Amino acid sequence: MPFHTRLLGKDRMALFSFIHSLNTNFGTSIFEPVALVIASTKFKVAKLQQDPGNQISEDSQRVIQDIIDNLTSAITKPNQAKEIEAIRKVCQSGKMRTIKPTKIDIWLESQNNELFLCDLKTAKPNKGGFKEFKRNLLEWTACILAKNPKANIHSFIAIPYNPYEPKPYTRWTMAGM
Repeated sequence: MPFHTRLLGKDRMALFSFIHSLNTNFGTSIFEPVALVIASTKFKVAKLQQDPGNQISEDSQRVIQDIIDNLTSAITKPNQAKEIEAIRKVCQSGKMRTIKPTKIDIWLESQNNELFLCDLKTAKPNKGGFKEFKRNLLEWTACILAKNPKANIHSFIAIPYNPYEPKPYTRWTMAGM
């Protein structure tokens, strides 16, 4: 980052890099294990870094793309229940495709077999990332429903703390997704 170094100086860039590295490592070394310990007291199953599967129907891929397109262009507002049901309707129709979805950061299963799939993010994620975050959540849902169309799924972006406390979390990056 030669431009940034010249603008801010070597020492400030070194400090920035160090702090950025700490923030990145907190997710896997602190926030995920803490979430696992807390969740283990309330959930039947609590696991980290789980594979949702790798099979998805072509029709599910089409529905996911339509959801993303409609949210991006503000034709629709987010509605997780409707989105999951739209995927459920086509989860096993059409040719099955092999994909490589991201791992589920925190996989929780309740006593009554509800699944809670959490994608752990930093407290202030970039706006541009939310489209891909949403796609990840929808792809996880499609992969799980391809195996078990009756699964009761809830997927979330999990943010480990509210940097605006005591005010509510109202980051503009979540708008529309």
